[in-house]
Amino acid sequence: MAGCALSLALLASGLLPASARAQDLQARPAAPPLPEPPTSSTPTDPDQVQFSASGLEYDTNADVVTATGEVRMFRQGDRLRADKVVWNRKTGKVLATGNIAVTNPQGDIAYGDSIELTDSLKDGVVDNMLVVLEQGGRLAAKQGTRAADGTVELRSAAYTPCAVVNSAGCPKEPTWKITAVSVTYRPDRKRIYYAGARLHLFGLPSLPLPKFSNPVGGGSDSGLLSPNGGYSRVNGFEVSIPYYVKLAPNQGLVVTPHLYTSVLPMLQADYSALSTRGAFSLRAYATESRRSDDLTTANSADTSMAFRGYLDGMARYQLTPNWSVSGSLRLTTDRTFLRRYDISRDDRLRSTASLERIDDSSYFALTGWYVQTLRVNDSQGQQPIALPEIDYRKRFDDGLVGGRVQLQLNTLALTRTDGQDTQRAFASAQWDLRRLTNWGQEVTFTAFARADAYNTNNTDATSIVSYRGLEGFHKRAIGAAAVDVKWPFIGTFLGGTQRFTPRVQLVAAPSIANTRIPNEDSRAVDLDDTNLFALNRFAGYDRFEDSSRATYGGEWALDLPGIAFTTNIGQSYRLGTRPTILPDGTGLSDRFSDIVGRSELRFRDFVSVVHRYRLDKDSLAIRRNEIDATIGSRATYVLVGYLKLNRNIDAAIEDLRDREEIRVAGRVQFARFWSAFGSGVVDLTNKSEDPLSVSDGFSPIRHRVGVQYEDDCLRLGATWRRTYNDTGDARKGNSFLLTLAFTNLGR
Repeated sequence: MAGCALSLALLASGLLPASARAQDLQARPAAPPLPEPPTSSTPTDPDQVQFSASGLEYDTNADVVTATGEVRMFRQGDRLRADKVVWNRKTGKVLATGNIAVTNPQGDIAYGDSIELTDSLKDGVVDNMLVVLEQGGRLAAKQGTRAADGTVELRSAAYTPCAVVNSAGCPKEPTWKITAVSVTYRPDRKRIYYAGARLHLFGLPSLPLPKFSNPVGGGSDSGLLSPNGGYSRVNGFEVSIPYYVKLAPNQGLVVTPHLYTSVLPMLQADYSALSTRGAFSLRAYATESRRSDDLTTANSADTSMAFRGYLDGMARYQLTPNWSVSGSLRLTTDRTFLRRYDISRDDRLRSTASLERIDDSSYFALTGWYVQTLRVNDSQGQQPIALPEIDYRKRFDDGLVGGRVQLQLNTLALTRTDGQDTQRAFASAQWDLRRLTNWGQEVTFTAFARADAYNTNNTDATSIVSYRGLEGFHKRAIGAAAVDVKWPFIGTFLGGTQRFTPRVQLVAAPSIANTRIPNEDSRAVDLDDTNLFALNRFAGYDRFEDSSRATYGGEWALDLPGIAFTTNIGQSYRLGTRPTILPDGTGLSDRFSDIVGRSELRFRDFVSVVHRYRLDKDSLAIRRNEIDATIGSRATYVLVGYLKLNRNIDAAIEDLRDREEIRVAGRVQFARFWSAFGSGVVDLTNKSEDPLSVSDGFSPIRHRVGVQYEDDCLRLGATWRRTYNDTGDARKGNSFLLTLAFTNLGR
């Protein structure tokens, strides 16, 4: 309160500079006039002025009307509120004084010490003017002129979209404001035009600004956007200056030249369009720079100038309530372009197209996709092109015993430019019946049947024999039956509620001709808590687990005020001695499977810890150990992720090697609007875990550290990034990024 009193005393006593008083952006004590006219009767003449006041005097000789005390005037959407209004009916001039507020039909409010208007209430001159814009922001000047069309001309003026009071309601200097010799506000265009302007950031004046304009509110118009700057070891200093081109109310194009000190410029273009049925966007990059196709040599000297670029697009349209079409496009000219220019670190780019129909009981999709690999040792010719995949599913209730049936028809064609081609089609039916016993057990019966047809060519192009299948046309029949029993027990514990749920599942499946069929979508196999009780623990459709087994486990959940804890554990046992196709390292190769589990702890919205693990069935050695923890609030928090794989899986089965890594990220808000943030990834793998690893047990991969200021109208930040690996012309080293964004300026 003392701070508020001091600020108000300075403003009232005139101790502040004259320029500050002339550009007073603080709120005025006058309340804006209500949107309704002062009387409920509707005037017969639309030009008639309606008004109300506590007192009224009329000088018949001078033809002057004087209204005093809470004066309200209304005419065709223009409204005025004042303590006193003198209306000269001969000249048509209206002079208002004392706690004045004038509102136009757009909702903008003009305050002043005195206002001289015409009797239309649309135009006039305002002393010590403050305009509070309906779309946000405010303008202030020593004097302003208001034209009949709503245009406001200001001299020695200031503009800001920022808050002018703090959280306690005390007056404060806005984070930034623009002062100008003259300012014009055009409400019809929703733009403000400046001449002789300066930008004041945190109260400090900056260099003069050129003649320019900016939109107010949520509209958009052609013009420059906020620039960005940075530095990287390979490209040197960078400045990007985006320019927005408004093509239509629902279409826009952003053209961004990226200027570098060490390489040629790069051009970026972003096009977006929105319609009543959907949206479309496309981003493109284009430049010319030196690149190397030798990605395995640490310092390759074999480079050449080449055109380089990237396309990234997406579209989705809802054609009818049930039918939709969508697609995405991601293509680049080479494998290191995205990393070199810090656009993306993805190692695969997937382009898709899909036509879908969805209703309450069925699903249909016609889909295709293309994958471009950016991995160093991957062959592009071995990447599959799926065109098309057709998937149809129908769900309905079983009228006989009350279960639910789902039918599925699926066909897929995979083509490779330098590899194996596969075509697949199948039809399947699954029946599920869920019942609750009188003792509280939940029993689910499942029956599954599927018929497959496969055709494959050029199998010798696949290096891993177990993935090939047999050349030519082959068919396969799949069947399985299962019963799943859960028995939850619920009671009180430590002032809260606990729930213990043991679970047992029995699955029976006959021997299936898996090895004759190519394996395209079931290559990554790993037992965890998510697939322990699955009917088929292979991912995809090409492999089906043909074993009869018993799976058992339990879950314990505890709910206390503000605390929730859940943990589960389970294992499976193969009932028959039939050899399995599940390889070593998956946790499923022996009759007893490995032990898997998951634990999750939540404390209000402050702590979240998830731990997933797989233990060796014989030695209880940790084969998979994964922890993800989030601690803190939205303003200050830390995220920690830890992963250790010790599966000893054959490299011919999958390319994900045993590894150990830690991921850390966090943000600290050390002041109301200031925060520091950082993240990093460290490879903890050593030679004993992976003989081919180049890590020494503690090898940073990349990190990011930065500081940011962000309030209601400004975002200012600086970020330092460092990568530790070289790949072709994408070199390791430091990069720095500066960001600066103003509300309503360059947005």
